[in-house]
Amino acid sequence: MDAEKLRLSDSNQQTKNWKKWGPYLSERQWGTVREDYSARGSAWDYLTHDAARSKAYRWGEDGIGGISDDRQLLCFSVAFWNRKDPIIKERLFGLSGPEGNHGEDVKEYYFYLDNTPTHAYMKMLYKYTQHEYPYARLITQNKKRSKTEPEFEICDTGIFNDSKYFDVFIEYAKADDNDILIKITAHNRGNESADLHIIPQLWFRNTWSWGYSSEKPLLRQLSDRTVEATHQSLGTYFLYNEESAGPMFCENETNHHKVSPAGHPSAFFKDGINNFIVEGDQGAINPENMGTKAGLNHLKTIEAGKHEVVRLRLTNKETDNPFDGFSDHFRNRKTEADHFYKKLTHGQDEELNNIQRQAFAGMLWNKQFYYFDIPQWLKGDPSQPRPPKERQHGRNKEWQHLNNADIISMPDKWEYPWYAAWDLAFHCIPLAMIDPHFAKEQLKLLTREWYMHPNGQLPAYEWNFSDVNPPVHAWAAWRVYKIDQKHRQGAPDRAFLEAVFHKLLLNFTWWVNRKDEHNKNVFQGGFLGLDNIGVFDRSAEIPGGGQIEQADATAWMAMYSLNMMRIALELSKKNPVYGDLATKFLEHFLYIAGAMANISDEGIDLWDEQDQFFYDVLHSHGSYKTLKVRSMVGLIPLFAVEVLEPDIIEKNPEFAARTDWFLNYRPDLASLVSRWTVEGKGERRLFSLLRGSRLKKILKRMLDETEFLSDYGIRSLSKAYDNNPYILNVHGEEYTVDYQAGESTTELFGGNSNWRGPVWFPLNFLIIESLQRFHHYYGDDFKVEYPTNSGQYISLKKIADELIRRLVALFKAGENNIRPLYGDHKLFHTDPHFRPYMLFYEYFHGDTGRGLGASHQTGWTGLIAKLIQSMPG
Repeated sequence: MDAEKLRLSDSNQQTKNWKKWGPYLSERQWGTVREDYSARGSAWDYLTHDAARSKAYRWGEDGIGGISDDRQLLCFSVAFWNRKDPIIKERLFGLSGPEGNHGEDVKEYYFYLDNTPTHAYMKMLYKYTQHEYPYARLITQNKKRSKTEPEFEICDTGIFNDSKYFDVFIEYAKADDNDILIKITAHNRGNESADLHIIPQLWFRNTWSWGYSSEKPLLRQLSDRTVEATHQSLGTYFLYNEESAGPMFCENETNHHKVSPAGHPSAFFKDGINNFIVEGDQGAINPENMGTKAGLNHLKTIEAGKHEVVRLRLTNKETDNPFDGFSDHFRNRKTEADHFYKKLTHGQDEELNNIQRQAFAGMLWNKQFYYFDIPQWLKGDPSQPRPPKERQHGRNKEWQHLNNADIISMPDKWEYPWYAAWDLAFHCIPLAMIDPHFAKEQLKLLTREWYMHPNGQLPAYEWNFSDVNPPVHAWAAWRVYKIDQKHRQGAPDRAFLEAVFHKLLLNFTWWVNRKDEHNKNVFQGGFLGLDNIGVFDRSAEIPGGGQIEQADATAWMAMYSLNMMRIALELSKKNPVYGDLATKFLEHFLYIAGAMANISDEGIDLWDEQDQFFYDVLHSHGSYKTLKVRSMVGLIPLFAVEVLEPDIIEKNPEFAARTDWFLNYRPDLASLVSRWTVEGKGERRLFSLLRGSRLKKILKRMLDETEFLSDYGIRSLSKAYDNNPYILNVHGEEYTVDYQAGESTTELFGGNSNWRGPVWFPLNFLIIESLQRFHHYYGDDFKVEYPTNSGQYISLKKIADELIRRLVALFKAGENNIRPLYGDHKLFHTDPHFRPYMLFYEYFHGDTGRGLGASHQTGWTGLIAKLIQSMPG
């Protein structure tokens, strides 16, 4: 077992908490719902980026390249000043939702380069311009742009064109579980020397200003190279600085002179270090050299093409020689990281290995301490003004049980610094490749009583916990269970699977009771995370009344039923009681299949035989209208597929007998799915919403390059609507769906993401897995034309491999070192100090592959790591 695996083992067995310290600091706490105490829920306006440096946060902290303990009591990050900016750069800047022409958008360049599951070695890169940072220009230019125009990015300002910027590498290496070595290396990429203030900051999260406890931690100077940090529950830590740089101290308190409502009457506020360095305000820092926030100001004049290094050590051990063995520790941790990841690499293809390594790094850097107590947030704090009365009737009021304080995998710690239920399920697949214990704990976490609603609903995300995400938790639990089984040399963790299964029984019941309005096994899940994919905002009331019988919601529930059936069959190996539940879920799957083909026994079918596709149906005032929009909605029925091996059937004779009886009793339902009695390759049995002939028909659409198939994966909407939009008239109002390959051009559901053309990784990943599962049943003899109208017929496995290749091509440097995800941003193609680094975008342009949306959403785009592992050699 290698060193990182040993640390993981110690951590999992709780013999040593190697994960106590990690990258758990958010990159944006401002503008979140947690920090919003406005009457109308205006989170973006209540606490802005400009106010963030002066106002103490209530629920968390943020910083650049930062770390904290796992309760985020003590925090460390790095700030910078180029002597030209109006403020020090201590947090990342970006546009709020209303400021961006396509929603919120971070306007910085930073890259996660390395990380191990115990965070024993971590590395990231922040690019800081030597010019004045263009705060105002980024805001005004984006405000001028319409939704049909691209976002105005920081590279569009030209400030990086002359290479006058600093590459700042922030690295951490653990000498022990409470002993972290810190190295900050600043490279001057310009052609002349430049000054840079490097300002490491150490501070306590403010836990004392809210009226619950008078105990207050303390930072104090022991010498001009040492800061002592004492906390009543965390204990004592020391921050050692290799250089003599007298610490500056202030309080992590609101500056009530700048921000309302009034804060603590301290004379030394949260913005004290900024005001001292930038404005020369001598009264902004404490002359007694103590407080709850400290900064170490290193002024470096860095020659052109050269670099400077700042070294620190944060440890709970007092020592006279903190930098002895410093370089050895860094070298060892880096070597151990290389060894840990070597088993996952793709042969000798260094570029693929680099993409995968950075994907894993992003997955691990996107961990965050998430703290939110809804009852406390609604009620307000004893020492603070009472929240407005509107809050009791506003956002998240139904979630009074929710009290979260955990390390959670985030989609993107700047643009989405809160967990999202279906995002997290996808995160756990690549996470399970490197840390299956963490992946399992994450899946269990969202089903715990302080997350899951008492009625069984899983919390969607902070902006509105009551929104509905696709039910993919069971799928993820099964996939992680199987990945973990390989890590455990074949020994399955049935306790994990059983724990999740029991909670998902509640969630499944919630879906049946709440999202099947007329108890007919056809579901109305709402927007289901697909934002603007529909004709209407599916989370809102339908114009003219009625509801949409959703092909996607119903197919998700068919998939959910099969996932739960498969888990129950696995658990029945040790407990036959689960065999009955397996039958229950199989029957539910069959009832759903029947309902899709004949809604309410009125002959309404979600499958359109003429178009050979699944569509939503609008049910209004007793009449039905098919909404013939060919979108990802109609491909989701592919996901409801399960293949049972012969040994599963042999070891569950009662399940087999009950299944035989039911299918004979209801031949009308049996005929809708692949027959139980028809053996596939190797005597396997298949359950699916798509029998072979219908599977080929839907794949003909999906694999058509004039419709769904792009050079970079499967589009979310058919390109057929590029020149011929779908138009629907309802009560005199016209609604249109047209192909939009890039950013959203509508305000529908916020307008900050687009499902009308771009390529999205999570559903592409499920498409690939479904094709692989179908191939597992049908074998190589079942061939489909690929691409459609090409005359070339290949197996479903080869089609899955081709789709993987197209997705990976987004990141690979092709002709002239061009990576499609960077579009026409020449900086990333021509600058040697940009070219090697990856951004993991939220989604990708349906024609060009350009990255769109959140730029660091390694969460589900991190699935690229799993796809690279599964690529043919």
